[in-house]
Amino acid sequence: MTQPPAFDGNRRLAGQTCIVTGAASGIGRAIARLFARHGAHVVVADVTETVLEGGEPTVGLITREGGSAVFRRTDVSDAQAVEALVDEAARLTGRLDVIVNNACIRHARRLTELEEGDWDRVMAVNLKGVFICCRAAARRMLTQEIRNEARGRIVNLSSQHGMIAAPDDLAYGVAKAGVAYLTGQVAADYAGQGIICNAVAPGKIVTGQGGRLLDEAVLDRARRRTPWPRLGHPDDVARAALFLASGEASFVTGINLMVDGGWMAA
Repeated sequence: MTQPPAFDGNRRLAGQTCIVTGAASGIGRAIARLFARHGAHVVVADVTETVLEGGEPTVGLITREGGSAVFRRTDVSDAQAVEALVDEAARLTGRLDVIVNNACIRHARRLTELEEGDWDRVMAVNLKGVFICCRAAARRMLTQEIRNEARGRIVNLSSQHGMIAAPDDLAYGVAKAGVAYLTGQVAADYAGQGIICNAVAPGKIVTGQGGRLLDEAVLDRARRRTPWPRLGHPDDVARAALFLASGEASFVTGINLMVDGGWMAA
């Protein structure tokens, strides 16, 4: 099991309430663990507690590591469910400080093999879900006082494949391109009201999950395209998300932060 980075004594999210969607597994799980180690009370929002790569459920793991977390079963494509999630999270401490919109599904198909229903399902979670979560969070944040230069912070998960082709994975790439645009628009529209909105754009991240993520052809292409001499780990993305969720990023908004080992620079 991948261990989070050693705690350095700098609790950058101490006392804050943070929602992380899709936090049962993979990148979301790593983000939730790291946020908890930095003092956040983490609301793990997902449709299941089952860890896709195997292991102890996220909340149990965080609790055992000395952190604070609760699980809330949430379908991010359901606006009522998301509104309830945000309301409940804010009641814990009186405010919602951070939301990380990580929930994502994939259905890898080329244009001519992609059914309309599958396109709709990917868009409902990967793009509409981010919109719904951003909207619910922003509505709540606008009612809060400014602390540490912000009423609240939004961190979205986009992807390098929102900027370049996702081979044979049309719906995923289009949705992630939409997330990158949405991030900039929200940042520009609400900067004057103290809401910070950024995105993290991962490259090839090895999560330990199965399926296409372990396809040798996919991995070989990623290795050849990535200048850094290894592929990414979930903790690489978690550290970037922590920076954007913290007060250290107080003059950073509207960015799409690449965590890709130099893929897009090559």
